[in-house]
Amino acid sequence: MKNKGLGFYLRIYGKILAQDLKSKMSYRADFIISTIGMIFTNISGFVSFWILFKNFPSVNGWGYYEMLFLYGFSLISLTPVQCFFDNNWSLRMYVYSGDFIKYCFRPINIFFYYQSEVFDIKGLGQLAFGIGTLCYSWSKIGLAVTPLMILKVIIFVLTASLVMIALQNAASAACFWIQNSFYILDFVFRFKDYARYPITIFSPVFRFIFTFIMPIAFIAYYPSLVILRPDEVPLLSWLSPMFGAFFFFLSYKLWMFGASRYSGTGS
Repeated sequence: MKNKGLGFYLRIYGKILAQDLKSKMSYRADFIISTIGMIFTNISGFVSFWILFKNFPSVNGWGYYEMLFLYGFSLISLTPVQCFFDNNWSLRMYVYSGDFIKYCFRPINIFFYYQSEVFDIKGLGQLAFGIGTLCYSWSKIGLAVTPLMILKVIIFVLTASLVMIALQNAASAACFWIQNSFYILDFVFRFKDYARYPITIFSPVFRFIFTFIMPIAFIAYYPSLVILRPDEVPLLSWLSPMFGAFFFFLSYKLWMFGASRYSGTGS
C-alpha cells in the first residue's frame, strides 16, 4: 500500500472533523450545557487555586503571579489532549465489545483514524481560559512581549502537550491487555492537576517521580521556566521538547502494538 503523506491526512481529518461537528451541533442543547459545564469547571478550579495561594506572598520562592502563569500554561498545554485525543476514553469499550475491529480494515493509519473521529470542542473553552490567565499573569509579572518570546511560548506549549497526550495514550492502550483498564487511565489523568505547581514545592522523592516516572513536570514547570526565569533555565527545560516528542513516540508505538495484537473477539 502506498504511503500516505501529511496532506492526505490533513484532508481526511478536515472531512472527519466537519462530520463530527455537524453531529454535535445537531444536539445544540447538549453542546451548550456541556460547554457551560466545562467553563464552570475551569472557574471553580481557578477559584480554588486563588483561595489557596492568594494569601501567601510566595511558595518556596514562587510568587503568586508566577504560580498563576504555571496554571494558565498548564491549561493551554492540556487543551490538545482534551480536544484531539478524547476518544481514548472510549477505547476500552470498543475493544471489549469487538467494535474496534472496524478500524483495522481501512487503508489509513489506525491510530489516526481512531483518534480523529472525536473532537471535543469544549476544550476550546479551556484554551480561552488558559490564554486569559496566562496573559493576565504575564502582564502582572512584567514580562517582555517580543516575537521571540511568543515563539518560545508556542513551541514549548505544543511540545509540553505531547507529554500529557503520551501519558493518556499509554494508559488507554492498557485495555488491549487489562480488562479493568479504566482505573489506570483515570489514575494517570488525575495527575494532570499536579502539573500546575512547581515541582520544587514537593519532596525529592516526588520531584523524581514527576520528572522521570510520571513526567508531569514537563507539562508546565520545566517548559515555562524558559519564559519565566530565562537566567536560570535548567537543562531539562531546554530538553523538554525532545522529552515530549520522545514520550509521545513511545506511547504511539505502545498503542499501535496493542492494536496489532487485537483479535476482534471482544470480551
